[in-house]
Amino acid sequence: MGKKVGVSQEEMKLSYYKYFEQDLAPIPEEKLAILAGGPADPKTLIPFAKRQLFLEGKDEAEGYCQIGFGVLEDGTAEVANTTYMPGVTSEMLDWWFPWHSVGSDLRYKIWDPEDHYFATAYPASYVVDPNVPMNEKTWGVDHYIMEDVGPGPEFLKLMFKKPSDMGYDMSAIGTEKCASMVCAIGESSVAAAMTHKWYPYKDGVMFCSRFWIGYVWKGEGVIEKAIPDGVKIPPFVPQGLFAHNIKEFTNLAAILPSLYAEEKDTF
Repeated sequence: MGKKVGVSQEEMKLSYYKYFEQDLAPIPEEKLAILAGGPADPKTLIPFAKRQLFLEGKDEAEGYCQIGFGVLEDGTAEVANTTYMPGVTSEMLDWWFPWHSVGSDLRYKIWDPEDHYFATAYPASYVVDPNVPMNEKTWGVDHYIMEDVGPGPEFLKLMFKKPSDMGYDMSAIGTEKCASMVCAIGESSVAAAMTHKWYPYKDGVMFCSRFWIGYVWKGEGVIEKAIPDGVKIPPFVPQGLFAHNIKEFTNLAAILPSLYAEEKDTF
């Protein structure tokens, strides 16, 4: 276990501080083996242009990588992860993404106490508005984040979007392979587009993540490749993000059922 981030005296008094104190959930050995095994074959990575296949679950049927990382032939990079979350419901995840972005910084810290420092939503007034449906509370909201995905703490602006603004056909939402979702595009030293979707599976949900590294938001729904032709993102970049992703979502799966039961009414 690494060293945990700092907390204030005020944070220690909050009801969910106990989740910060406990050990992080152990990452499955098979995912650690993938992390150590190196990049995936570029041909198995789904291009950003085909992201609708991911939303519909057709990428799995066509043999695209479900868990791993690598560099595509055009030089951009991808991270893929799939996390089974027993005891978690779609409603819990619709609640989690807006909930952790408002209120105390501790909400973000308990997700990954070793690597998460803060997450602040703007405009917070939209996020806490009871008239906004829970599954829409991230739409058009920016999250200002400090986290460490390997090189050290770094500031990140995540611009969450309505799925259609990210080029998704929203008719796929509410289907067998996509009960709900969140999507965003980041601004940092390494720009990336991100999508998380989830759907009922066994006694919980299957949570599926994709990050396409090397893309920037140009405004008005336009997302473009940010790196010059002939340049490739180094493999350690998606590898670091993959390491962080398998860590934070393994832990979220462990804490979310009880956290939601205790805090769902304290938005």
